[in-house]
Amino acid sequence: MSKFRLDEVDHQILDMLIDNTRVPFTDIAKKLLISAGTVHVRVKKMEDAGIIQGSSLTLDYEKLGYSFIAYVGVFLHNTSQTKFVLERINDIPFVTVAHVTTGKFNIFCKIRAKDTKHAKEVIFMIDDIEGVYRTETMISLEESINDKKRLMHTIFKDM
Repeated sequence: MSKFRLDEVDHQILDMLIDNTRVPFTDIAKKLLISAGTVHVRVKKMEDAGIIQGSSLTLDYEKLGYSFIAYVGVFLHNTSQTKFVLERINDIPFVTVAHVTTGKFNIFCKIRAKDTKHAKEVIFMIDDIEGVYRTETMISLEESINDKKRLMHTIFKDM
């Protein structure tokens, strides 16, 4: 399959969709001075090419009572237990992200909790999984950078 080529209009469409995945195609079309049908066709082509994969919703976890973020590095007895441990971690809804990693940890997780007491309970759930040797936790004091656009614009410059 050949590499899908994005042009400046595609870049602008993606730019607006990153800001708000629910923005109507008619609004995008008005801003770009093109038809809504053109926006629809271009988005569909980017979806078919796998560049756009679904859409996401951004929640304000603070308003929902889950503003506490911690990162948990998981050490395993054996790397052969990775799949089993990940399946158990997946059963813990407060673990929002998990990566298999190289280096210090076998698995690195992001957890969301109500407070330190709740975070401790979540960390203990991870510790209790068979195959987990130990964990190491880092508490997030604040999320300082969460910018999808900077990377996207850098990728566009490289294309």
